[in-house]
Amino acid sequence: MAEAGGEFATTAAAARERGARQTRPEGRLSPLVQLTLCRTREFLREPEAVFWVFIFPMLLACALGIAFRNTAPDKARVAIETSESAAGSQRQGNTLGADETARALNQSSSVAAEVMTSEKAAQALRTGRVDLVVRQSAGGFEYRFDPTRPESRMARLTADDSIQRAMGRTDSVAIKDERVTEPGARYIDFLIPGLIGMNLMGSGMWGLGFAVVQARNRKLLKRLAATPMRRSHYLLSFMFSRLLFLVFEVVAVVVFAWLVFGVAVRGSVINLAIIALIGAMAFAGLGLLVASRPKTIEGVSGLMNLVMLPMWLLSGTFFSSARFPAFLQPLIRALPLTALNDSLRAVINEGAPLSVSATALIILIAWSGVSFMVALRLFRWQ
Repeated sequence: MAEAGGEFATTAAAARERGARQTRPEGRLSPLVQLTLCRTREFLREPEAVFWVFIFPMLLACALGIAFRNTAPDKARVAIETSESAAGSQRQGNTLGADETARALNQSSSVAAEVMTSEKAAQALRTGRVDLVVRQSAGGFEYRFDPTRPESRMARLTADDSIQRAMGRTDSVAIKDERVTEPGARYIDFLIPGLIGMNLMGSGMWGLGFAVVQARNRKLLKRLAATPMRRSHYLLSFMFSRLLFLVFEVVAVVVFAWLVFGVAVRGSVINLAIIALIGAMAFAGLGLLVASRPKTIEGVSGLMNLVMLPMWLLSGTFFSSARFPAFLQPLIRALPLTALNDSLRAVINEGAPLSVSATALIILIAWSGVSFMVALRLFRWQ
């Protein structure tokens, strides 16, 4: 009996071993790896997705880099107001006539002056065709301009300096200009990190959101949920598949900016990779959260725009977020795209270590972990 019991136990153990081998054959990759590779193949088979992730950011950087390239500042546009009956070319008392004032202003390389009637000058100022209107008054001049326009304030200072010099004013001390152009201070240097952040956000949210909703529409999620697959593995496969393309996304934009515009990475490339990795994970988790409930493409598109539009405007992609009022700054700093853009600019433009961006990285990690856990709990599989 003892021998029979031993043989039975040996046979049962062998049967369990054979069953385990049949369930997961030797050499078979884990379900998480298989799901990740499946998501990668799906992405590569969509030419549109490849275009928006890799080609579009470079085209946008090229267009904005050319449009906002460093050039000499535009001349201040000044209108010299005169009446049609007035003899504008004659000196009136101890002031200059309209034509003389225009000639004095045009001697400056920073001013483009033109004599206009009162009606035309008022219309030109109202429509923005001129920045400043100079009107002769009793014993001097009167400046009309919009103080909320920076170019108008600059035109007022430049025009006044030229007029005062024409009337005989001299400088009390000698002034010497030293013109310096520092790398990292151009608009393109500010723009490239913002484009990298925007691209990581867009590809992380749109790429994951549409794929999840399409699978839900095709009843694929329901079928996958009935398999022995862990549901966390399915969601993690989306996040890990994003990491496979992360290197190419960032490198493509950085290399393009370096070759075309001379934008250099001043900091550590390893630090740049770490920040991009954390940022990609944050937006992948956020994309899964947004796509966890919608059943239609229209529904997820609306939610994606609702989430991303405030970050496009507030997070300093195309212009500094410091332009917004102070009471909005705590909210802006808590946005994941703001944290990512600030961290990228600190490494690329300033060469700062990761410790400088510690708070921003904590914000990104928090967004990544919380959004993934909430998405796993709320995810609709049918």
